[in-house]
Amino acid sequence: MTGPGQSHLSGSALGEHISEVVLIDQHMHGCWLTPGDRRRFENALNEANTEPLAAFDSGFDSQLGFALRAHCGPVLGLPEHVDPDGYWAHRSRFDEVELARRFLPAARVSNWLVDTGIGSDIAGVVELADLSGSAAHEVVRLEQVAEQAAQTSGDYAAAFEEILGHRAATAVGTKSILAYRGGFDGDLTEPSPGQVAAAAQRWREEGGVGLRDRILLRFGLHQALRLGMPMQLHVGLGDRDCDLHKTNPLYLLDFLRQSGDTPIVLLHCYPYEREAGYLAQAFNNVYVDCGLSVNHLGARAAAFLGRMLELAPFRKILYSSDGYGPAELHFLGARLWRNGIHRVLREFVDGGDWSGADAIRVVDLIARDNAARIYRV
Repeated sequence: MTGPGQSHLSGSALGEHISEVVLIDQHMHGCWLTPGDRRRFENALNEANTEPLAAFDSGFDSQLGFALRAHCGPVLGLPEHVDPDGYWAHRSRFDEVELARRFLPAARVSNWLVDTGIGSDIAGVVELADLSGSAAHEVVRLEQVAEQAAQTSGDYAAAFEEILGHRAATAVGTKSILAYRGGFDGDLTEPSPGQVAAAAQRWREEGGVGLRDRILLRFGLHQALRLGMPMQLHVGLGDRDCDLHKTNPLYLLDFLRQSGDTPIVLLHCYPYEREAGYLAQAFNNVYVDCGLSVNHLGARAAAFLGRMLELAPFRKILYSSDGYGPAELHFLGARLWRNGIHRVLREFVDGGDWSGADAIRVVDLIARDNAARIYRV
C-alpha cells in the first residue's frame, strides 16, 4: 500500500531503494507564488505552444496531464486518476505557497539547482529553500548576465566579466539558452575584442534586451568556459521559439572540442537523447540530463530513460525535473523518474543482464552522486 508522495514500486530491494533515494535536482526553475486561473494552469502543461491553448484543447489531455492526475492527486488527498474538473476544483482550495509546501518536500530532493533567468512571479533560490526545507543554489543564465551588462555604461566585455564573476561566486554553474537564440549550427568560436565591442554597441542602441547577436552569445559561452564551472545547455524539446532542428547537439562538436575540462551538461535532450548519449561517451566533460522530457512523456518516460542508458556512461547521466510554474511539476519529475528507472532496471535485473547491486549503484549515480561530484554540493 502506498501513501501520498510514495512511488508504486515493488517490495524488492531495488524498488525500495529507488523509492527512498534522495535526489539532487540539477536543473529547475521556481514555482508559482501568486494565484492564477485554470487557463494558466493548463497552458503550463504544454511546453511547446507559445500561445494560449485552443478553446477545444486541454492541457489535461496529454501524457503530462494524465500523469499529473495519477500521481499528484494523492498528494492533495484525492484518488488516483481523479477527473480534471475534480482535480482543479480541489487544487483551487489551496494557495500556491501551500501547494509548494506539499509538493516540494514530497519530491525527496536534498538540493535544488535553480536557473534564475526566467520569470518574475516565481520562487527564487531563498524561497525554494524555505518552501522545500532543502538547500537551493543558483545556476546563472548567461543571456541574463549579457542584458545586465548591456544596461551599464562603459566597456561591455569588462562589465560582463565583472557581473558574471560576482554572480558565479555564490552559484554552482552557468546556463545558456543558445538553442533559443539561433541554435547550435554555425560558428561558435570565441570572437575578437573588436567584434564584441562593435556588436555590443549595436545591441545597446537597440535597447539591450532579448540577446540574439551571435557574436555576443559566443562571447558569453567562452567567458563561462573560463570559469570552469559546469555549463548547462538547453538541447531539443522546448517551445516553438526554439528551432528544434538546429538544437541537435551534434552541431556542438566543434565547440565541445574547444571546451577543455569544463563540464558541459546537455539538458532535456529529447528527441536527441541518442546523439547526446554519444557525445557523453565521446567527451570526458559532457553529461546528459533527462529533465522536462520525463514529465512530458508521462507513461512513456521509461522508454526514454531506457534510451538514455544505451550509450551514455552511467557516471555522465544526471537527474532533473526542469520544474517551472506549478509545484506539481517539481514533484512529478521525481515521481516519474523513480517509476521509469525502476521499470527499466528491473527488466535488466530480471533478465539476468545486470545484478541487483549494480542497478542500485547506477540509481545512486544518476539520482545524486554524479551531480554532487560536478557541482560540489
